[in-house]
Amino acid sequence: MAYVIASSCVACGDCRNACPEPAAIVAGSVYRIDPAACTECGVCVDICLSGSIYAERREGISGP
Repeated sequence: MAYVIASSCVACGDCRNACPEPAAIVAGSVYRIDPAACTECGVCVDICLSGSIYAERREGISGP
């Protein structure tokens, strides 16, 4: 399971600042999560005030 940042991202940078790995990266004017760097700790989900980060599951995407 990896995490995904939805289009509702407000690009505040909180996920990038809180991530213990270099997984939350800038992609243009928004952020995305690099699944290769993500350790699935969930810190980004907890810190995201806009609720834009959710888990992507194998059988499909579950999100907002």
